[in-house]
Amino acid sequence: MTQPAQLRTETLALAVIAALVLWRLAIAALVPVTQDEAYYFDWARQLAWGYFDHPPGVAVLGLTTWLEPGSAVMARLGGLGAGLITLLVLASFYRHCGFTRYELALALLVVGTTLPALIGGVITTPDTALALGWALALHESERALAGARRRWLTAGAAMGLGLLGKYTMVLICPIVLWALLRHDWRALRTPWPYLGAAVALIVFAPHLLWNAQHDWLTMRFQLGHGLATDMGTLAATQLPPPEPLSSGERVASVAEYVATQLGLWGALLVVIGRKVVSGVDATARRSMLGEMTPPARSLLVAATLFPLAFFGVIASFSSVEANWPAMALLTAAPLLVRWVGDCWRWVLGAAVANVLIVSIYAVQATTGIMPLPEGFKRLGRETHGFAELAAVVTMLDAPVFADRYQTTAMLRFYTHNQAITQWPGLTRPSEYLRGETAPRVALDTIKPPLWIVARAAQLPPQPGLHCTMKRAVTACPPGSAPTAPCPQPLQVWHLHWCDTKR
Repeated sequence: MTQPAQLRTETLALAVIAALVLWRLAIAALVPVTQDEAYYFDWARQLAWGYFDHPPGVAVLGLTTWLEPGSAVMARLGGLGAGLITLLVLASFYRHCGFTRYELALALLVVGTTLPALIGGVITTPDTALALGWALALHESERALAGARRRWLTAGAAMGLGLLGKYTMVLICPIVLWALLRHDWRALRTPWPYLGAAVALIVFAPHLLWNAQHDWLTMRFQLGHGLATDMGTLAATQLPPPEPLSSGERVASVAEYVATQLGLWGALLVVIGRKVVSGVDATARRSMLGEMTPPARSLLVAATLFPLAFFGVIASFSSVEANWPAMALLTAAPLLVRWVGDCWRWVLGAAVANVLIVSIYAVQATTGIMPLPEGFKRLGRETHGFAELAAVVTMLDAPVFADRYQTTAMLRFYTHNQAITQWPGLTRPSEYLRGETAPRVALDTIKPPLWIVARAAQLPPQPGLHCTMKRAVTACPPGSAPTAPCPQPLQVWHLHWCDTKR
């Protein structure tokens, strides 16, 4: 490729990245903060090397919430920045893999317009940090396999950083090891791969030490959450071990897993279906992989198939959330572009369709311009009405608690300075019950009266307290007529006044 042609290719790739980033900024400014986001952003108030639910990566991304408390777009700036860096790293990785001309721009367009990328590119989650670590590890591993063996040091650092985002990063290890044994096994006679592993361990070590000092809290929670096992102690509260699946349930679980993973492509699934129907001959398969460097080919294929296969096995005996193997899309996207060949118009149309679908849904969920079926109102329930609830809570004349960690997080996000925390024993435990992010609830020292904000109209008996529901706060669907109460509320919270039993 001549230098001007290369410049045009890079310019087109940067234009795709810029368009994706601008779209993400617009949606981030439109959509209010979600409940889990508010929970993660709250961790940024008290940075630590670990938390009840996850490693600290997502908390670091939430540091921008301090720029303007209560602002969703400001709180999301850290995640948006991480997403931008991920796209730039992937662009470099794809180029080193051998993707040229319009393939590079199309690969970036596809990877940025799958449904997890469109949603996760805006909503800050641990997967945001995982995607960045995963992309960096692939990039540096490819460079090391291409001959720059010292890059195993930076590959190790990327793996450690990814582990600080989400434990799923550990799946990159067998992928990279397989590529290393296949293409540069002689590197094992040098110190660089071992030093890279040592760097990964050093980067991850503070979190390991934190877990050791806190009864392995995060790791036990994640093990139980991911593999549906009994976690014991605090992490197992109100989460009994599940019953084994029957043979029929196993088949149904795997089938659901496969269908869900296909659905993550959105409209791009039409392109895949069209190619399958038209048939794929041996020449097309060779063309898809033949122009890549051998190490790049191994990394792309293994990083796509291994996470999907791993969680497919997990799905045979436990439930698997749709986003768990989503990092496979980072390498599946360029393979799809190469596979469909010259069908770039179909790819472009499907990518635009995905953007339109998610955009329309985001606008509808926040404005209520058009009616939505009941099953599509999740985003509204995730975000709507909490600012108004927080305004009511600030007027209460006694300490305030909430039943769920999600409600606690949203109230703290919108009130910021109020010492609201989760009341124990009502729903599953969370970071709030540790007393680090928010004040600990000590039942033997707390002095009534107090308020408890709960979903339920009636609380279970609370030791030493007599609780009465005093008021219900209703969130009407966005765009509905300002009537009180609205006929079909989106959600309802109950304010319980609790005082000493007489």
